Amino acid sequence: MISKIHSLGLSGVSGFAVTAECFLSSGLPGFEIVGLPDSAVKESRERIRAAIKNCGFRFPVSKITVNLAPADTKKAGTVYDLPLLLGILSAGGQIKPIHDDTAVFGELALDGAVRPVQGALPMAIAACRLGFKKLIVPFDNALEAAFAQGIEVYPVKHVTELLEHLSGEKPIAPVESVIEPAEFEAVPDFSDVKGQESVKRALEIAAAGSHNVLLVGPPGSGKSMLAKRLPGILPDMTRKEMTETTEIHSVAGHTSREKPVISARPFRSPHHTVTAAAMTGGTSAARPGEISLSHNGVLFLDELPEFSRFALETLRQPMEDDKVTISRAAYSVTYPARFMLVCAMNPCKCGWHGTERCTCTENSVANYHSKISGPLLDRIDIIVEVPALEFEELSKKAASESSADIKKRVNAARLVQESRGTGVCNARLSPKETEEFCHLDEGCTALMKGAYEAMGLTARSYDRILRVARTIADLDGSENIQVHHLAEAIQYRTYDLHQGK
Repeated sequence: MISKIHSLGLSGVSGFAVTAECFLSSGLPGFEIVGLPDSAVKESRERIRAAIKNCGFRFPVSKITVNLAPADTKKAGTVYDLPLLLGILSAGGQIKPIHDDTAVFGELALDGAVRPVQGALPMAIAACRLGFKKLIVPFDNALEAAFAQGIEVYPVKHVTELLEHLSGEKPIAPVESVIEPAEFEAVPDFSDVKGQESVKRALEIAAAGSHNVLLVGPPGSGKSMLAKRLPGILPDMTRKEMTETTEIHSVAGHTSREKPVISARPFRSPHHTVTAAAMTGGTSAARPGEISLSHNGVLFLDELPEFSRFALETLRQPMEDDKVTISRAAYSVTYPARFMLVCAMNPCKCGWHGTERCTCTENSVANYHSKISGPLLDRIDIIVEVPALEFEELSKKAASESSADIKKRVNAARLVQESRGTGVCNARLSPKETEEFCHLDEGCTALMKGAYEAMGLTARSYDRILRVARTIADLDGSENIQVHHLAEAIQYRTYDLHQGK
């Protein structure tokens, strides 16, 4: 007898349909799994055998052949344990066949307990897209899977519980979709920062338009402190952004029953020893890297020149394409990578370039900056100097503006951007959209022409200045870009990184 159980698999952050076809035949007892299974899938044979016996059922003394269709697509992970168990019991006539409107996935313990798997949300979204009405998942994955909406999700803790549900003895109630996201994690507040008003202004503009930022300043000036407070002023995530972000973190194994949905924008801060493979993803297995884990959030690179040149150059294409394609001998996957790059660095190796305290030669300063290529700098919208604070600024008792107050202005600016119907923030306007929404009058055109010729701007930096100016105008509530909006945007490109001034 042949039984068919519908399940799902993962390719990158997308789910696809898998059918577990189980056939019991006469001959020498054996258990074969075909359909390009990896080692984890092959090892499921022993987990399934133990779980069936420990749940009080009889393991068939037959030749068992399981085909995971489509047979030309590689199957990986432990998600097929539960559907294979159901397929064997159904093929042996020990349980009734599973209805075709139901999909199943889950890992098994030896005693029949059902354990969580990675990638529950993208597989649930795929199940909904494929037309399944019901989805049986591990208990710890249920809230995450239910976020997909449009499909009934049944949480299962143990095989016996599932079999009682399928027989109608003890039906399991489906999980309600998570409408309210989990509470935001506490982040440091901008009210803690003394002085640095110009830097706060630059970060507010960056948050409003999702612009890339580079902070340059001596040690102890507050670069890292300011950057770590940026998540507190980023605009609230939409449900679509939550879904996209959760899919990536689910595949990476960063979700749990306590935190089923990523509701706050990610803030990733890898150490400067990170490799290029860890940055882009896809080492020995197809897993998202730091740039994909920063999707819809912030990728913060502290001590920028200390990162390897190779790791930094991997950022260039994803910053333009909002995605990264990883091709290896065994697989090729594409991950979303729409992130806001925030970098911090000292002006030289000792950190005091341009002052009497500096001990660096001009050659050492040039070598320090040599890892930061011109093409990478050209993709940074805002370069802002973070000066050392004077004693008077540090000793002030008055509280600075809070993150909540700044965030109100950022959210208002994002609403203006959404009203244009582009579906993207200002930093990601297409050339056609930039021309339409960043129109310059005669005064602005004259100013831009002078800056273009004097600063030796490229076509890319020209567009990026226009987009920053558009964000400044949105924060100002102006329908058109004014001269002072454009002038402020231009000044964020005037810092000469290699001269330190």
